[in-house]
Amino acid sequence: MKFFLRAESFYNFSSEVERLVEEDGFDSLYSSYGGNLHECSHGESFIRLVQNRFSDHGLYILDEPEAALSPQRQMSLLYLIDQLSKEGSQFIIATHSPILISYKNGKILDLNNNFKEVKYKDTDIYSLYKMYLDEPEAMQHRLFN
Repeated sequence: MKFFLRAESFYNFSSEVERLVEEDGFDSLYSSYGGNLHECSHGESFIRLVQNRFSDHGLYILDEPEAALSPQRQMSLLYLIDQLSKEGSQFIIATHSPILISYKNGKILDLNNNFKEVKYKDTDIYSLYKMYLDEPEAMQHRLFN
């Protein structure tokens, strides 16, 4: 299976699934996506999609999937990515999430540096989050003053 998912187009995707069920009678679509995707939060519907439609030996291209996900759900996605990777799937993920780029078996390619492979703790996003989380008051002082 191949799947390209862009977080901001997921609503339209969910609407099309709903239309196919309601207008064309493709009732099995709901069960294959874990139910009506509009009846749950954006993050929950995204996780349902991964759980129900992604399978072994697939190639999945995800564009900023964290846009739909809380940090807890990002960890759920990381778990699902690990399970699917163990079954032969591959993922290409464009992300700004320090949680998603931390995947132990992933390769991080820095697009701002000619796709050079970098270590997790050497990424700009890791440094920025660490700096902010270590001293939020100091960072806010810099931002606001």
